[in-house]
Amino acid sequence: KMNFRHVALSLTILAATHVASGAIEPVLLEKALETAKDNRCEIKTALTKAPEAQREAMNFLVAYMPEHDLQSLKADYLLSNVAWAFKARQEMPWGKSIPEARFLNDVLPYVSVNERRDNWRQDFFEKFAPLVHGCQTPSEAAQILNRDLYKILDVKYHATKRPKPNQSPYESIEAKYASCTGLSVLLIDACRAVGVPARFVGTARWATKRGNHSWVEIWDDGKWHFTGACEYSSKGLNSVWFLNDASKAKKGERKHAIYATSWQHTGESFPMIWAKNLNYVSAVNVTDIYTGRAEQLLKDGECLVGIQVWERPGGERVVCDISINSDDGKELDRGKSTGTGNDTNHIYEVVLPQADTFTIEYNPQANDAASTQQHTLHTSKEAHQRLDLFLNKR
Repeated sequence: KMNFRHVALSLTILAATHVASGAIEPVLLEKALETAKDNRCEIKTALTKAPEAQREAMNFLVAYMPEHDLQSLKADYLLSNVAWAFKARQEMPWGKSIPEARFLNDVLPYVSVNERRDNWRQDFFEKFAPLVHGCQTPSEAAQILNRDLYKILDVKYHATKRPKPNQSPYESIEAKYASCTGLSVLLIDACRAVGVPARFVGTARWATKRGNHSWVEIWDDGKWHFTGACEYSSKGLNSVWFLNDASKAKKGERKHAIYATSWQHTGESFPMIWAKNLNYVSAVNVTDIYTGRAEQLLKDGECLVGIQVWERPGGERVVCDISINSDDGKELDRGKSTGTGNDTNHIYEVVLPQADTFTIEYNPQANDAASTQQHTLHTSKEAHQRLDLFLNKR
């Protein structure tokens, strides 16, 4: 039980923080202090030792911290996180143009979902601020980071070699592999480290196919833009392989909707498919950003065929040049299959007539015609079809 002196000290702290916080109600901070239990002293120290210019941000951070963070994180961790966030805001060309609400909710937080709490902010600022030197906008910086940071950190996508889906930045760096979730966490933290508002986005299950997916949204020019983590596109943001799938999301169905994380509580939780029983990560339903943006709509009599090439049954996916040819030898489409470095749901897709016959040529060695293999494809009347090809049958 708290004694009178303890209560009086708490009220003094809350009165001071309320003046600085504005929108943060004292009751939220009091609740956070109560939730902290044995770690209350650390949270209180973070609130009182934050410089005046950073106090509103610290209040915001503490007010919406998850219970286990309130009970475990130290004052030095929180103070350092806020200080380096402000340093990025001050030094990056776009820093002062970021709205206060975006800075608090999408730059300041030290975590995206339920990954391990790493102390990454100073390290990432020192690593990546020089990398984005010369960029003038958040979008430019995010593009450079997405293009280069995975090479710098030597981290790649792999569906099975990564130890777990929700890896922290340093867990992914140590493992050298990550899922789309771990890769997204890395990009978000790198963006936030240089003052770029970024948030974690995903769907528990695509509405038209198997599998879930996670990606990143970047705030710039008054709106959110999206990108696949470790999937840089020279076309810019909003150019992603999964746009067709995302455009078919169902806003009213939690399993098939698209959500973005929020530090501030929203009344909704992010559907973490890897931790279905946890609901403390707040979220907003952002399905409307994506629906209706399909790059390609099927016409009557057409089907979308997804093609993957495997080393052997039960083996790894292989990158191959693929050519789709009609019965009379006319080339209808040319592309590449995806390998182990691509997301599991990212496959080469082509629109073809239903109930027709085609010759598929596939070759893992672009300059060696002798390595080309062929397969005869008979499309059915289904709108979505899959084809698995193998370089070796056993």
